[in-house]
Amino acid sequence: MRRFLVVLLTFVAILAAGWFALQRADIGYDRLELVYANSDSRILPLENGLRVHYRDVGPRDAPAIVLVHGFSSSLHTWEPWVANLKRDYRVISLDLPGHGLTNCLESERIGTEQFVETVDAVTKSLGLDTFTLAGNSMGGGVAWAYALAHPSRLDGLVLVDASGWPENAQEEKSDPIVFKLLSNPVARRLMKNTDMTWLVRDGLRDSFANPDLATDDMVNRYTALARAPCHRDALMALTSGGKGRVWATKDALSGIDVPTLILHGEQDKLIPVAAARKFADAIPGAELVIYPDAGHLPQEELAAESAGDLRAFLAELNAPEPEAAEPTEDG
Repeated sequence: MRRFLVVLLTFVAILAAGWFALQRADIGYDRLELVYANSDSRILPLENGLRVHYRDVGPRDAPAIVLVHGFSSSLHTWEPWVANLKRDYRVISLDLPGHGLTNCLESERIGTEQFVETVDAVTKSLGLDTFTLAGNSMGGGVAWAYALAHPSRLDGLVLVDASGWPENAQEEKSDPIVFKLLSNPVARRLMKNTDMTWLVRDGLRDSFANPDLATDDMVNRYTALARAPCHRDALMALTSGGKGRVWATKDALSGIDVPTLILHGEQDKLIPVAAARKFADAIPGAELVIYPDAGHLPQEELAAESAGDLRAFLAELNAPEPEAAEPTEDG
């Protein structure tokens, strides 16, 4: 018995030592900005204490599109679309609170409600009266929630592998391991300050139909930005539900009356393609495009093709109104 206890205590000590060895400290925003900001980066201080990192490129007088990223991501996910669109459109991308280079407030406030408020505050500060709003994954959930809350401010809505529908039991079983772990409160507490590189890599590989697109640079960026002050608390709060989360229902979404484009990768392992069909069925007049060879991030995996579909949608939105025929002398 004594020998068993010695072995057990030794094993526990080894586990504890390994856990402590994997602890990682926060990385300050100043250090992160040296790597992940660029010449287009700006910081917008808001009255509530948020300092929002955003980029605003393209002609000031062109139609505007605002891009909102997903859970644990950042505005970097939109770089292929920004490069494609900025010649002809005013393109604004931003980091949501607790993501990228944007700070966060009390973690218990983080969630859809705060994200919608942030998008509204940023766009008003930048002088946008109306704009097209596009969101991926969690950002797609923010986008359609914004469309319901502020319908008069949008002239178009784009949902890219958007979240919002409750998962059924079968969908929960197929979730990537990183989300299964984060859904457990004990695992969340143990994992919060540990080195998450291997889990980030696993989650990103699951996000693409071609897992090799999850490069070392991408994994390092996600891992580093998650270590910004308070970001890990914010991400853990979001995995437990977040504040002001709004679930999609057909009745609610039927109230969206702006032109809507729905893009979705057929091989998405995080949000099944059935969700896109539900959005298309619920939102009046929505246009649906499904990419057979894409996963959860078609804006990165099929950048040119998805940007082309977006351009066609924006061109139709912004087409000049046909001139009324002048009356003839006969009446």
